[in-house]
Amino acid sequence: MPLKFNFNRIETDFYGKIDMNNRFVALGKATSRQPIPFEAPKGKVKDYFAQDVFTRERMKEYIADTVLEQLFDAVDNGRTISREIANSVAIGMRKWAMDHGATHYTHWFQPLTGGTAEKHDAFFNLKSDGSFIEEFSGSALYQQEPDASSFPSGGIRNTFEARGYSAWDPSSPVFVIGDTLCIPTIFVAYTGEALDYKTPLIRSTAALCKAAREVCWYFDKGVRHVHANLGWEQEYFLVDADLYAARPDLMLTGRTLMGHLSAKNQQLEDHYFGAIPERVLAFMTELEYEALKAGVPVKTRHNEVAPNQFEMAPVFEDVNLASDHNLLVMSIMERVARKHHFRVLLHEKPYASVNGSGKHCNWSLQTNTGVNLLAPGKNPYTNLQFVTFLVNVLMAVYKYNGLLKASISSATNEHRLGANEAPPAIISVFVGKQITEVLDKLEKASVDKGIIINAKKEMKLGVANIPEILLDNTDRNRTSPFAFTGNRFEFRAVGSSANCGAAMLALNAAVAEQLTLFKQEVDGRIAKGEPKEQALFAVIKKYIITSKPIHFEGNGYSDEWRAEAQKRGLDCETSVPKIFDRYLASEVVNMFDATGVLTKAELESRCEVKWETYSKKVQIESRVLGDLVINHVLPAAKRYQTMLLQNVLAVKQVFSEREVESLNEQDYTIIRRIEKHSGEIISCVDKMTAARHEANRIESERGKAIAYHDTILPLMAEIREHVDELEMIVDDELWTLPKYRELLFVR
Repeated sequence: MPLKFNFNRIETDFYGKIDMNNRFVALGKATSRQPIPFEAPKGKVKDYFAQDVFTRERMKEYIADTVLEQLFDAVDNGRTISREIANSVAIGMRKWAMDHGATHYTHWFQPLTGGTAEKHDAFFNLKSDGSFIEEFSGSALYQQEPDASSFPSGGIRNTFEARGYSAWDPSSPVFVIGDTLCIPTIFVAYTGEALDYKTPLIRSTAALCKAAREVCWYFDKGVRHVHANLGWEQEYFLVDADLYAARPDLMLTGRTLMGHLSAKNQQLEDHYFGAIPERVLAFMTELEYEALKAGVPVKTRHNEVAPNQFEMAPVFEDVNLASDHNLLVMSIMERVARKHHFRVLLHEKPYASVNGSGKHCNWSLQTNTGVNLLAPGKNPYTNLQFVTFLVNVLMAVYKYNGLLKASISSATNEHRLGANEAPPAIISVFVGKQITEVLDKLEKASVDKGIIINAKKEMKLGVANIPEILLDNTDRNRTSPFAFTGNRFEFRAVGSSANCGAAMLALNAAVAEQLTLFKQEVDGRIAKGEPKEQALFAVIKKYIITSKPIHFEGNGYSDEWRAEAQKRGLDCETSVPKIFDRYLASEVVNMFDATGVLTKAELESRCEVKWETYSKKVQIESRVLGDLVINHVLPAAKRYQTMLLQNVLAVKQVFSEREVESLNEQDYTIIRRIEKHSGEIISCVDKMTAARHEANRIESERGKAIAYHDTILPLMAEIREHVDELEMIVDDELWTLPKYRELLFVR
């Protein structure tokens, strides 16, 4: 029978024993838990979808039509909402929220920590006579004042300058979680600089809409809006809550800092798309129900490649709303997992030598007329519009491949990129065989032969007729970090724990600038008397040739590609702290300034935050690893070594000297191996501690981050190598930490 015990105040079901110090030693063999049954309410999804969201339909029940008309006009057309309108909306919003069981409200924002933040205030207020009133004013809806000095600011705010503002984003609907009305907001400093991901993301979508709309007018004057859409695919691991509690490295860093690979892992390829375990399915069912109630249109769930790795994905939404929904789902995941005695691991590489987790961001452009600008058309003329936007995206990614890599780089994603099916740390674009053939044909076509368009909109571009292009006409390339997949681009390099906004705002801004430059070039040729279609074709051809270095259809993992990418002039830097430098490259600063997405001061502050965050995360990992080695690994190894030594002494007392030599040969070998690895570990821990102290003395955040990358990470890897060897030597009953075979396969 399993021994019940209290470990970190959590009742667990480990098999284990009490050691000589009256301390429980977990052996990591957890019992199988019974699934906690969960059934969503009977009926169709539409009966409870978005029931916790203040949708436009519900607004009609609580807000006057005249107010709604102005609110919707402001949201749809990007106009400022007046204080009077905000007051009227707040009254109806509070009434709906309280009818929904809410007693508090919060501004829900996205600081540079990468997660979300919230401060809850009650709806009631005291009157002068001592009685209380339930109220929620337009000013409370419009703006709050979180302490800006307590969030990362990269030097924009001093610690003694606390004022910052969160302001309502009316384009993202409010929702109720538990007893709290959550209001999606931006977060800015007292001096106006963005301190979050949402503010520049909204700026980038506005810049992209304007630039894309003006290019669309070459083909359709009826286009008034262009929206960037996002469909994210969230990968994650589940681990039993008890095993998680017995692994301090998982609890404190989100990943295992040591652990020998299980004999069985993912090599049989039997987990991917396999039958979902019953206990996991119960978790998924409740997760989907809670997400759907919150208005997140989740659609897909399945087993991923690594054991105990899974994925969920919604349908496409506006990029701003999709980013909000992804953060909301990550929060719901944590809450629901606890109910099912799981912990969710969103770290990009929680386990070495098996697949890590990403957040594939599927990005596309949609007009108000219903046209997907990245979907091939049905005739040569509409395909010219498709090729126009496709080639401009290629140009943007080519020009800013270093920036896009920086936008997805972090201390956690660093362990994933380039390993076990994750995209490599070199940005390239895969478009597939047929699109490649079309681009090659356009590149070789003669502009001088002219362009003829008849009444049926059929187009002839000399020898470069653009053929019909079919959806899903090509294979997929899992090694490509930025792949065209039929009617969208899939940015596969984004990390599973990341805020989608970081990558999307960079991509939006880069494409916005590129479309603006494209229009300027085309308009310049038209102004000189060149026919519009010929001008379009000439600039497209030029861009196809210029952007060829970013186009790669082969194996991104190969050494040959790394060498080839270097020759092509692509960014091949692998040190994350140095990759962050790309944010401050002059062309990047100018691009963000031209599009109005981020100022130079905001970029500098974000780099400071990224360098500081990198150092702190590696520092925490280093300290946790040192603690585990000294307090868990070496004591277990020494206990086992002592047992072997005692056995040697006992054998000597019973057998002859000649027999002893033969009998103890194996013990001697193991004793020496333990001593060797233990000595190397102690030496490396001492070096790591000294290197950490040396790095901490560096004043520059960039220099400190580089020191942590160059000196401390290699020592951590060396320590792990010796620890993993000891794990395979030391008696299983003495090893206090759950092993990969338990962490990856617990049910």
